[in-house]
Amino acid sequence: MSAAPAPFGWGTILRLGLVQTALGAIVVLMTSTLNRVMVVELALPAAVPGALVALHYAVQVLRPRWGYGSDLGGRRTPWIIGGMALLALGGVGAAAGTVLIATAPAAGFALAILSFLAVGIGVGAAGTSLLVLLSTGVAPRRRGAAATIVWIMMIAGFVVTAPTAGHLLDPFSAGRLVAVSGGVSAIAFAVALAALWGVEPRRPRAAAREAARRPFRQVLGEVWAEPAARRFTIFIFLAMLAYSAQELILEPFAGLVFAMTPGATTKLAGIQNGGVLAGMVLVALVTVRARGRLASLRLWTTGGCLGSAAALLAIAACGAGPDAPLLGGPGGLLRTCVALLGFFNGVFAVSAIGSMMGLAGAGGESRHGTRMGVWGAAQGVAFGLGGFLGAASVDVARLALGAVVPAYATVFAAEAALFVVAAGLAWRIGAPAQAPRPDLSGLAASHG
Repeated sequence: MSAAPAPFGWGTILRLGLVQTALGAIVVLMTSTLNRVMVVELALPAAVPGALVALHYAVQVLRPRWGYGSDLGGRRTPWIIGGMALLALGGVGAAAGTVLIATAPAAGFALAILSFLAVGIGVGAAGTSLLVLLSTGVAPRRRGAAATIVWIMMIAGFVVTAPTAGHLLDPFSAGRLVAVSGGVSAIAFAVALAALWGVEPRRPRAAAREAARRPFRQVLGEVWAEPAARRFTIFIFLAMLAYSAQELILEPFAGLVFAMTPGATTKLAGIQNGGVLAGMVLVALVTVRARGRLASLRLWTTGGCLGSAAALLAIAACGAGPDAPLLGGPGGLLRTCVALLGFFNGVFAVSAIGSMMGLAGAGGESRHGTRMGVWGAAQGVAFGLGGFLGAASVDVARLALGAVVPAYATVFAAEAALFVVAAGLAWRIGAPAQAPRPDLSGLAASHG
């Protein structure tokens, strides 16, 4: 009998994080650059790129099937590479379709729709199998830190690609748009390929044979029949719905209620993202080094949800109460509450991903990918619905209540209630067994 492979070192975790960096680099062009070109240069309604982005989320409901496919094959790397290849092709095709809309609308829209579908499938297939690979290879105590590293490296893909592509696109032309998109996609795919080379250990053939004995519907039914898996699915959906619902309403709230300028509300988003990063880093540092309760991802997930609920209620109260400039200038109290919202969002998000890694392996290796796919589908659908429902709820509340402040306060309070329910579900989910305290002496020098 062969010995079990050694857990991934920090270097290997960083390499797998590069795959997320590559994924983020392509996706950011779809959600920002192409969105702007369609609305500004092509003068299309904002609903057009919005519908295309929603389409890329909707197709991710098929994540369980892709996870099941990786269970059958016995290896995750081919699914990650295949997903990244489809994502890269979708990125180029979306840019070409956007350009084509100006001269041949029917062909352009058809190509754009197919390309956004390819992007959604690529993100789902690659992202699901990447998380499975991490969850099977990372020691339990390192899961929170691994989730933080991977998430931050995905954000790094956004941060590096957006300004670089923006610089290369000036002066703007259709040819430049396709060339830049093609270049980003090619580089991202090459980076992902290099990062994955030789990382995944060979899976025992017995595990693959065990997965092959049962059809997809049966395996999916078995996963859904598990109380912990079902509860965690509902938790992911509710928490991510609340997380994404405030994305499109926070800046309009600041502008309407506090008379903040567009520049000021953009800075507000920066404050929130800074809080998210701080929360993630804190969880990573504490869970790696702490013992006992402080090392429990269940505790951090629950606390992050409750803290997010409290911050949303505080933001709702800001509109009706006096403004205390805790961070200086008008809207200071609002900025403080938004920073806290970002912090607790970061705490719950990275803790939930770490918990997901631990729970994915419960019940047998043959259902690992399917289980992760179910949770990924819940997350994708919640993200797709959250922004729309948040904005639509504000419009409905304004019509019903006839005033701006109560309308926004009602929606923020509803989001807080979702977080409270999610916290209750998170607390009932058993925490994975804790591993012995790891040796961190080789963190800087480790190469996996």
